[in-house]
Amino acid sequence: MNDPVRTRFAPSPSGHLHVGGARTALFCWAYARSRDGRFLLRIEDTDRKRSSDAAALGFLADLAWLGIDWNEGPEHDGCGGGDRGPYFQSQRREIYDGQIERLLASGAAYHTDDEEPAVRLRVPDAPIVFHDEVVGEVVTSPEQVDDFVIRKSDGFPTYHFAVVVDDELMGVTHVIRAQEHLSNTPKHVLLQDALGFAKPTYAHVSIIVGADGSKMSKREKDRALRKTVREREVASSPVVDDETWAWWLESKDHQLELHAAERLAADLGIDLPEIDVHDFRRAGFLPEVMVNYLALLGWSPGGDREQFDVAFLLEHFDLDRLIKSPARFDRDKLLSFNLDAIKAMSADEFAERLLQYATDFHGDFLDVFNDRYPGDAFAHFARQNQARSKTLADPIRDGRFFVIDDDEIEYQQSKAVRKALVKGDPNGYAHMEAIRPVLEALPEWTVPAIETAIEQYAEQHAAGRLGSVAQPLRVAVSGGPVSPAIHDTLALLGRQRVLARIDRCLARREELSSA
Repeated sequence: MNDPVRTRFAPSPSGHLHVGGARTALFCWAYARSRDGRFLLRIEDTDRKRSSDAAALGFLADLAWLGIDWNEGPEHDGCGGGDRGPYFQSQRREIYDGQIERLLASGAAYHTDDEEPAVRLRVPDAPIVFHDEVVGEVVTSPEQVDDFVIRKSDGFPTYHFAVVVDDELMGVTHVIRAQEHLSNTPKHVLLQDALGFAKPTYAHVSIIVGADGSKMSKREKDRALRKTVREREVASSPVVDDETWAWWLESKDHQLELHAAERLAADLGIDLPEIDVHDFRRAGFLPEVMVNYLALLGWSPGGDREQFDVAFLLEHFDLDRLIKSPARFDRDKLLSFNLDAIKAMSADEFAERLLQYATDFHGDFLDVFNDRYPGDAFAHFARQNQARSKTLADPIRDGRFFVIDDDEIEYQQSKAVRKALVKGDPNGYAHMEAIRPVLEALPEWTVPAIETAIEQYAEQHAAGRLGSVAQPLRVAVSGGPVSPAIHDTLALLGRQRVLARIDRCLARREELSSA
């Protein structure tokens, strides 16, 4: 009888969870879950310069949001525990030291003669051979692998040593990880032989590349910033100090830390490309869509099928459908998947999901909205926006005009705005002047009443062209040419705000017409 499948995901807590790491975690989780196995989470934090407890907790939240739970590992929201811990490598030094002493005693390892002594493994003079489920047989000559360090001068084990010891002691049967780790595997095989450990089944999945074919990495954010700075000839920024600015521009290898990069992007008015799971979550993507799309990066479900749920993934996931060639991350396809998922929701579900998203990421918007529009107004706002939303961020971004004061409306300088206001005879301004008293005199301020009034006015004064009336009203109340249906928009804003915003737009007629 075969041993139960045990997989693991072992991130280094040096930042947010990259989509490549999330893809690896998903594959490990799906393989174990589909075979009634166990999925382990281990934090590889032996590099003290790059690791932080806060970052480790961020990983846990990202995985939980994706629905990737673990049987053993750090405890978080009902996940984790287990008797093979601790699951932070920094807490396992005694275990590693014991195994290193075994190698020193057998002569398989030795102390260096450096001023800061380390421990190295002796590499035998023989080919290193192992089988990989994706790339096949891999043969490495001993000349390609020098005696390598297994314990650093600071007393901590190297990644290579700790991962081999942990996989053995935690009973890992299958190691599924990204292809960039393939070159590390010969060292791991040598350590397994020296320690007398079993060899897990290896499967190295394809790398993920961006639209330009380069490996998808956090450098994409830096490249986007540099491109904007160069094109706009930006000499400095109030959100980045002069010393940091000069250091950053000195070499393309220098990168701003995440918070500085985000501040600079906000100052420049640009969106940085999403790289980490948290980026996509904040951008309004749905976790089930992310799981669906991540599964396609290096795995084929068969046939022409691309959209599926977790149940389908668990039923069909296997190593023999993993793909060798690089997987291209197509943000347009992901956005299309997200749009489809939003369209498929009931109105109530979309309202619930939008409310939770706004609570998590746009509390300022939500506080003002609920104060200004009590009752079930937010659910109504959600229903207005569902059909035109590709992400959960779209309604919040496009609906900012609902939560700003009437005199803070900024009118977009665009052809669409100018056309709505000044084109035609009568033009948009004339229609607004004429319909304003009609709206003011409505006996009740409801969607049906507003819709009837606008349609009747359009029939009588705009040859039935509803857009000739709706578009200038839309610009007046929102500042731009895009909003939910005009009657829904006006009803939610309320009569007083609508009339005040029409008056403000008319008062700025000369300024806006010449812009």
